[in-house]
Amino acid sequence: MTRAFVGLGSNLGDPRAQIGRAIELLGAEDGVEVVALSTLRETDPVGYEDQPRFLNGAAELRTSLSARELLERLLAIERELGRVRGEGPRFGPRTIDLDLLLFGSEIVAEPGLVVPHPRLHERRFALEPLAELDPALELPGRGSVQALLAGL
Repeated sequence: MTRAFVGLGSNLGDPRAQIGRAIELLGAEDGVEVVALSTLRETDPVGYEDQPRFLNGAAELRTSLSARELLERLLAIERELGRVRGEGPRFGPRTIDLDLLLFGSEIVAEPGLVVPHPRLHERRFALEPLAELDPALELPGRGSVQALLAGL
């Protein structure tokens, strides 16, 4: 089983309900166990500011899936909850956003799959929930979540 972390976000409809449903669906997937959830927090949008504030958090998982298989499940859940990737502005509003942030200590760089998430180290809204779930967590190739947060 691999320990993985998924970023959770939503700013359309009922964000708390959207994230709750996404976690429900994720936990129902074969080969995925939701171990812990961070507190959900309101955050300002990044990259495209003309939109509602986000509700963000993170989930810790244990999975027997590969990183690619887990990503495919995350994307399928997004689609089920009404997200259409590629529509609207980049970093724009969305019903749900499920990002594979970390997959064990693996570093993956494949078409359509980069782990750790390529902008994780510069995003407070993603690092804070990870620090809440595991204060000693290390990002492969980047250092500790605590040190990265201190540097922002």
